[in-house]
Amino acid sequence: MEQKIKLQVKGLTKTFGDGGAGTVTALQDVNLFVKESEFVMIVGPSGCGKTTLINIIGGLDTATSGEVLLDGHPVREAGADRGMVFQGYSLFPWLTVQKNIEFGLKMKNIPAAQRAEAAAKYIRLVGLEGFENALPKQLSGGMKQRVAIARTLANEPEVLLMDEPFGALDAQTRVVMQELLAKISQTTGTTILFITHDIDEAVLLGDRIYVMSRRPGTVRDSIHVSLPGERSHNSLVLPEFLEIKKTIMDMLWEESNDAAMDR
Repeated sequence: MEQKIKLQVKGLTKTFGDGGAGTVTALQDVNLFVKESEFVMIVGPSGCGKTTLINIIGGLDTATSGEVLLDGHPVREAGADRGMVFQGYSLFPWLTVQKNIEFGLKMKNIPAAQRAEAAAKYIRLVGLEGFENALPKQLSGGMKQRVAIARTLANEPEVLLMDEPFGALDAQTRVVMQELLAKISQTTGTTILFITHDIDEAVLLGDRIYVMSRRPGTVRDSIHVSLPGERSHNSLVLPEFLEIKKTIMDMLWEESNDAAMDR
């Protein structure tokens, strides 16, 4: 059965400034969609408006024109139906791993026993058993990001929005986290929209990849990713992987080169 469209961006434009000489158009006529349970990546040259786009989708910013639809309904503000994970972990340093994960549920007045049960479920999902009572300062960067992902998933959002969540991690930890997220996606069926500047990451994780143009950012192309077997570090050397990577690299090189020529 055809998956239904969960999230849609239609004709979205974002302009900063009052229309004078200093006005900047960050995004222009962006159109994209994410189907239910789909893992969609967005890549693009630096300054193309990727973070601005995901902030608008998350309700943290507003578009100048166009609209964002979730299940066909307009998005006008932040809401629990969209969970966001950023590069910064945003954990409460005085709360334990378990209490950080329970925090959103506590704000919803979920009973303590249910909160503990949900936290235990997501602690297992991200592989942090044994660290329930640890404080963030006792965790590595990768472990902190696991907590941030578990905390967001515990709220059971309709869509998970991720903005460069692994950008601050070292290369080895980053691959471990990518493999973990691929498994979480398969296990939970969560709809995910993920921003990255890392082409390997985009091809490894994505069902589809939107490639954005230089500023003003718009969708240049949409690429379907089909790789054999389970997504893992072994996928990085597959011929299919390298072919898709080369296609995206050529597009981004062209966009970055044209941006340099425009200056």
